[in-house]
Amino acid sequence: MLHDILLVVIGLIVGFVIGFFVARTVMKKYLEKNPPINEKMIGQLMASMGRKPNSKQIKQIMSQMNRVK
Repeated sequence: MLHDILLVVIGLIVGFVIGFFVARTVMKKYLEKNPPINEKMIGQLMASMGRKPNSKQIKQIMSQMNRVK
């Protein structure tokens, strides 16, 4: 009885560890193929909303987004 419970707990721990590393690897590959938003994307977004962004505004938005992470 105790042996069975111990095996289940060890199995769950091993599963979580393996799942973590697999998920981390998949996420790294995804971010390499699809990078997060960059300055060019912010400029295009602001232009599509009818604003003419300057580099100072874009830098401010990038710094705000980096602070949130």
